[in-house]
Amino acid sequence: MRHDPSLALQKAIRQRLIASADVLALIPAGNILDTSGRPEVVPSILLGEGQTVMRRFNSNSYATIHIWMSEPGLVQAKEVGSAVVGALTFDAEVERAVLHLDGFICHDLSVTNLQYLRDPHGPYSHGIVTVAGIMKAVT
Repeated sequence: MRHDPSLALQKAIRQRLIASADVLALIPAGNILDTSGRPEVVPSILLGEGQTVMRRFNSNSYATIHIWMSEPGLVQAKEVGSAVVGALTFDAEVERAVLHLDGFICHDLSVTNLQYLRDPHGPYSHGIVTVAGIMKAVT
């Protein structure tokens, strides 16, 4: 049974984040989770929403990554955002524009948006990173 390509993309994102020394210098691997709501542990990265737009021969999959930091400003969230971008976009595999994932090949993995917000209900900063890839099922 073939699964949703956004799940394969999410798994690949987590693997790349926990393999990045720059990300792990800011967020412990155990705090990079797939969970809902405001995190119980800060700092953290929450693997969030996914979307897949299906086409006949491939699909576009999107993933949202939420960064949560305890800080009065946005500096640390932006530092983590930069580390996330580096983990997802700067290496030989991505430069060749092909990632071999669980049941899929991902073409053109890219970070499409970075957004940083102040949490009005506490001393937190919140970063949102949007990632996209063109996914083709491997048969």
